Amino acid sequence: MIWYGLLVAAVAAERVAELVVARRNERWSTARGATVTGQGHYPAMVALHTGLLAGCLAEVWLAGRPFVPALAWPMLAVLAAAQALRWWCIGTLGPRWNTRVIVVPGLPLVTGGPYRWRWLRHPNYVAVVVEGVALPLVHTAWVTAAVFTVLNAALLTVRIRCENRALAAATTPTAPAQA
Repeated sequence: MIWYGLLVAAVAAERVAELVVARRNERWSTARGATVTGQGHYPAMVALHTGLLAGCLAEVWLAGRPFVPALAWPMLAVLAAAQALRWWCIGTLGPRWNTRVIVVPGLPLVTGGPYRWRWLRHPNYVAVVVEGVALPLVHTAWVTAAVFTVLNAALLTVRIRCENRALAAATTPTAPAQA
């Protein structure tokens, strides 16, 4: 259980690193006239992701979930792949990546890296979904995985709609002013 606690702590540290990057990127974006939208769902997102980390530890400890190597090792590999995808997204978006919905008007959509696939508009959220299943299942915390998945699906429905609207508004050219 101690090593699993260390794994969850490492994921928590990664989240803190994301917040540092997001804060720096927010300053970059606002200096360029960015608009911030979707602030209503952001606290729920923070609570859900914090709950995932706490739930992983609590379920394993309180319910005495066993370590099952046949499940744990593949889930650890899937978790590592999700982290790699997340940081590929962050690196590709550069200063435009954020944990909030912040869009700099007039910038074109990013079409490189994992964003080059038209059928996968939000690869970062794929990483979030995969991580929300894999991290708990590394130590058979299946209730946490199921609850996070259901709540995250509802939250991502709101988040993706909000982000799509913000991106469409910021990247759509405006008509020239009539004289």
